[in-house]
Amino acid sequence: MEEASLFSRTEGTVQSAVEWLRLLIESMGALVIAAGIVVAIVLLLRSALARRGLTDFTQVRLAFARHLALALEFQLAADILSTAIAPSWDRIGKLAAIAVIRTALNYFLMLEMRSETAKETQTATGLAAAER
Repeated sequence: MEEASLFSRTEGTVQSAVEWLRLLIESMGALVIAAGIVVAIVLLLRSALARRGLTDFTQVRLAFARHLALALEFQLAADILSTAIAPSWDRIGKLAAIAVIRTALNYFLMLEMRSETAKETQTATGLAAAER
């Protein structure tokens, strides 16, 4: 009887610790998004004050996309923890749907970031060659 009670207490402690960890990870994801918003606003203001063109706007988008991609990873990790402590078919199904959506978003964000980085590299290479 005492062994079952010890197990129940330990299980409750582990579940509580994982819930706190999940909350921490979700909060970190939200903080990363907030930081991305601040960075994007600062970069936009700098660009507007310097009166530069679309090139700076692309830099702003890439900086913000990096923050969003990282935040999506944190949120997915939190969802996995949530399902790990109390798995039910309902939770597993929701996790699968969320994982697919977040992974797809992350994939397309990364594609766009690679594409924009490649364009910038081409532009910079072309400008450098023209200056010679």
